[in-house]
Amino acid sequence: MALGDAAPAGAAPAPSAPASPSASASASASVSAGGTAAPFQDALGAEHAAVYGYGVVGARVTDDGQRTAARTALAAHQARRDAWQRLLSGAGATPDPAAAGYQLPFPVTDAASAGRLAAHLETRLTVVYADLVAAVPTAQRPPAADALRESALRARQWGAAPTAFPGIADTPAGTGTPTP
Repeated sequence: MALGDAAPAGAAPAPSAPASPSASASASASVSAGGTAAPFQDALGAEHAAVYGYGVVGARVTDDGQRTAARTALAAHQARRDAWQRLLSGAGATPDPAAAGYQLPFPVTDAASAGRLAAHLETRLTVVYADLVAAVPTAQRPPAADALRESALRARQWGAAPTAFPGIADTPAGTGTPTP
């Protein structure tokens, strides 16, 4: 599976971290009642990939600031991954496991390519979280929106281009076609 894809091949993706214990309980009830486990599995799969990817990023960055940013991002993705796993388990669903490995989207050989990988991971997560926000009931949207915002901010921190609506493809006015 390519790094940044939503889930391992043949596995369903998983959820992201709730903003608070009350959001977690409410989201867990909605997951079990509304059958919305699949979008959370997608988010979980994306977080598994991000945790793997930040291991690669951390091994290649050389600047203390980048190293600190990579460690902070890794911890955030581990926490969100764990929260999605708890949410799914609490709803009676079995969280999908991480893949044994992930294919990198390009060679990561130095600090510059590690920074590009971090931006790629975060940008990919904005797409997953925008989809999650759209797919879940209103009560479950706050933690998904928080995850979207955090990924968008980290993507910019790592040098990704700014977008008007992170996670949503730009569409020229009057066409239904996203721009590449």
